[in-house]
Amino acid sequence: MRCCQRAYRGNCRYEPCGEGEKVILQKEDIMQYSKEESKAIWNQNAEFWDCAMGDESNDFHREVVRPKVTELLRPDPTDYILDIACGNGNYSAYLAEKGVSVLAFDYSEKMVELAKKRQKRYADNIEFCVADATDEISLMALKRNKPFTKAVSNMAVMDITDIKPLFTTVYKLIEDHGVFVFATQHPCFVTLTEKYMTPHSYYDIAIEGQPQKQCYYHRSLQDIFNLCFDIGFVIDGFYEECYFNKEMPDIIIVRAIKIEK
Repeated sequence: MRCCQRAYRGNCRYEPCGEGEKVILQKEDIMQYSKEESKAIWNQNAEFWDCAMGDESNDFHREVVRPKVTELLRPDPTDYILDIACGNGNYSAYLAEKGVSVLAFDYSEKMVELAKKRQKRYADNIEFCVADATDEISLMALKRNKPFTKAVSNMAVMDITDIKPLFTTVYKLIEDHGVFVFATQHPCFVTLTEKYMTPHSYYDIAIEGQPQKQCYYHRSLQDIFNLCFDIGFVIDGFYEECYFNKEMPDIIIVRAIKIEK
């Protein structure tokens, strides 16, 4: 789970910036960052994030992200749900409280270690794993002896360098007519640059005091939606949710259904 008062998380290497200064990366720069560098940064950030989110997450997640994600996900005790980029496992625990079985993964080994510790009371319902959301082989290793009925991603899409492997593999891992619900920052209103149509990335913080700055990856709505359509998903649920300004949404929440090809 990623959340904020811009409480988002991302995968990037750190370059110091002045207060309020944004470092803009060109499209060709997006793929150049070492996965090991990225993992090292989020292993450093993990304890801060776990402490900041605690057991209940922050009000942004509780009031803005969770309600509509859960409405579109419609979790049921019969579900087997894949929780993508799970952070410290709070949303997995929320699902486990409803009797749902969950496989939750994150790229950061330290974050997964902390999630296991924090959510140990739900060990019978949650399996925590380390996996790379940009690597189809790593993701397919999450396949178990039954398909996932649903998949969910809370505030992580904007943190992932390349989302095509993730979306493609989620389509393979969930059952026919299964759903994939994801929440991400609103590309029309939250991106801190003057670009909209061109995919790009920029450095910023998510929570004041976090050890390392992270990289946000901007994609337009058409980029995100067309990827869903190209893979075979049909979008049948969509919300724009506000936090600070009730006329300017901070996030989008999308439900995509797997239609058998």
